[in-house]
Amino acid sequence: MKRVLSLLMTMMVVGAFVGCSPKEADSETGSQDLSEQVVKRIGVSQLVEHPSLDAIRKGMDQAILDGGYLVGENLEVDYLNSQGSIENTNAIANEFASKDLDVIIGITTPSAQALFNKIKETPIVYSAVTDPKSAGLEGDYITGISDMTPVEDQLKLMQELLPEAKTVGMIYNSGELNSEIQVNIAKEVTEELGLDLVVSGITNSNEVSLALNTVLDKVDVLYVQKDNTIASAFAVVVKMADDKNIPIIGAVKDFVDQGALATQGPSEFEIGYQTGQMVVKILNGESVKDIPAAVVAGTKRDINPAVAAKYGITTEE
Repeated sequence: MKRVLSLLMTMMVVGAFVGCSPKEADSETGSQDLSEQVVKRIGVSQLVEHPSLDAIRKGMDQAILDGGYLVGENLEVDYLNSQGSIENTNAIANEFASKDLDVIIGITTPSAQALFNKIKETPIVYSAVTDPKSAGLEGDYITGISDMTPVEDQLKLMQELLPEAKTVGMIYNSGELNSEIQVNIAKEVTEELGLDLVVSGITNSNEVSLALNTVLDKVDVLYVQKDNTIASAFAVVVKMADDKNIPIIGAVKDFVDQGALATQGPSEFEIGYQTGQMVVKILNGESVKDIPAAVVAGTKRDINPAVAAKYGITTEE
């Protein structure tokens, strides 16, 4: 009896799969047989989740969708987040190296570096990388969009809006190459503009408050560059600066949306969109060697009207 029941159950299961075969389902609904489509596969490695990087990913996703690739139909996406851990970026690179992917995307310098160090054949596209050359991200199978911000333009905007400000403060993660590069640029620019610069380095997000306590009492304005550690704790930065009545000039619009006074910089969404356009080219068969790396095109001035009003700054509508 047990054998008979087992056989009957097996026949029922097999019959269920046969009865719901894709071709028969398509004939009933009149839809296209999706099993015949070529499905492209991409991997995405993102260092950490915060609004700036999330906006980049949204822009990238939109460009890929606009390019004709839809998840669930002709595209599969394997998205992994390192949660701010360099060790995790390496683990993700190892995982992607073992998979059959058409293109791999690294969002931020550490994520892209981990992929580039491990993966030797699959095309890699980076995004949110400040200085690809200094990061060693050059080769025949890698390209991407640099988000190098116009530090000089942003500090000149600060002088325009806050002409009485003479001392600029910065905090940065000394372990992030992209942030260190921007600090070095800021040192040169502030000297050229006749400004004093106070800098404090940190190694993790737990040190943000301590560094701010050191810096905010010595400066007239805080300049926040692209730094993933600082961006992840930006709410703390805004609260502490606001308590000290120290305005913030940010590197990106997202910082302005969260409480910085102003920026003159690229849109994070646009950085992602231009990255996604490169991905589409590769998915369409173009060789990564024929897609030159580029710096994000276009910058825009953004001012937070509520913060401007607090500091007595009149903005044009």
